[in-house]
Amino acid sequence: IRETAPYLTYFSFFQYRTLATGELVVIDDARQLEAVRQTAAAPMMVVSNFADGNFSPEIARAVFTDPQARSRLIGEIVETMRTRGFRAVNLDFENLGLENRDLYTAFVRDLAPAVRQAGGLLSTALAPKTSAGQVGTWYEGHDYGAHGTLADFVILMTYEWGWSGGPPLAVAPIPQVRAVLDYAVTVIPRNKIVMGAPLYGYDWTLPYVAGGEFARTLSPQAAVEQAARFNAAIQYDPVAQAPYYRYWDAEGREHIVWFEDARSMQAKFDLIKSYGLAGISYWVLG
Repeated sequence: IRETAPYLTYFSFFQYRTLATGELVVIDDARQLEAVRQTAAAPMMVVSNFADGNFSPEIARAVFTDPQARSRLIGEIVETMRTRGFRAVNLDFENLGLENRDLYTAFVRDLAPAVRQAGGLLSTALAPKTSAGQVGTWYEGHDYGAHGTLADFVILMTYEWGWSGGPPLAVAPIPQVRAVLDYAVTVIPRNKIVMGAPLYGYDWTLPYVAGGEFARTLSPQAAVEQAARFNAAIQYDPVAQAPYYRYWDAEGREHIVWFEDARSMQAKFDLIKSYGLAGISYWVLG
């Protein structure tokens, strides 16, 4: 926190999980909150439907459809804000599917005034969509236009095109990020859009086999140190605008690493400027 908060407007605490009953599972963040208070950054609590290693559509639906659970969750979010000094709330409800989209929108509509009355701002994390009708359970539950109207700002999760269980690819290739922004600005005010950016990379073992070994996550610093250790030349993809390199490990297996550096991050800053967005949201610190 001391290292990074001076550069941040909000410092997100991940994560406060909701149960199907609307009860909020709190985290032991007293020391961290006190550290943030010593900086100019505002603490933001992240509320999610995460359970057992994934985002649960069942938990979300239970909360959205049960008036008692819904009311309890809103009350506990507001109470936690007040007692712990959070200045903002971020809803990170994912994997909702089309059947929960309007229910989620209605929940955001109910929560927003309660958060503002408590003196805070409400934001939501949105999957990287390129159209209103994009299919897939991770996309269909997020109504860009509705969230753009109801929330104080939204965070677009513009990363994970290259992910640990998929084929080797830049984590946040600029053409794909641009396609999301092209759609987003048509339905969300630009001054409410915060673009996501990854602070990590992946190391894939080749050849990539679907359903096989997951790629290893590593920081940009660790990626550069590893390249030096294996005497691997770092390349730069001018289309994805991201660095990568290949190396052979001690067991004779070939690897490819995609990560982020000053050049790739500058490309993202340039996007934010050219689209006139509110800012950038880093995932993940540490």
